[in-house]
Amino acid sequence: MRVSRIPRRLTTSAAFILLMTGLVSPGLASVKLVKGQTVYVPAYSHIYYGDRELPFYLTVTLSIRNTDPTHPITLVSVDYFDSDGKRLQSHLAKELKLNPMSSTRFVVKESDKSGGSGASFLVTWKSDKKVCEPVIETVMISTSTQQGISFSSRGKPVKELED
Repeated sequence: MRVSRIPRRLTTSAAFILLMTGLVSPGLASVKLVKGQTVYVPAYSHIYYGDRELPFYLTVTLSIRNTDPTHPITLVSVDYFDSDGKRLQSHLAKELKLNPMSSTRFVVKESDKSGGSGASFLVTWKSDKKVCEPVIETVMISTSTQQGISFSSRGKPVKELED
């Protein structure tokens, strides 16, 4: 009995086509399961424009999404910092449970100029079991005058909580 072999170049090409069409995701093989983290999230209460570096003020929405389909996570702290690293506000009075696939948000109003162009959040979360990392990001937006702008910034884990 003869077993036919598919040329290696053909299988590599097929894998590339599957990746490009979205049928297979390269990230699926590298899903990281953790029990908790502290995540740094850049935020911009304003950015600068023009030659005179005029401030353009923005509303900041911090979005926290539990991506685990079966287990809840618990938000331990959500702190807002200014450009100098001074904590301006703690957004949680007590821990907040996020059910599987649920999300929450915290808003810094456009009129709140205290954070500056280098504002940030530190978010600490935990879980009883190892879970998929949540998506934690900020969305900045403003529609002042006839100019509109929006962009987002993704959080970066800076500490993993111990088992």
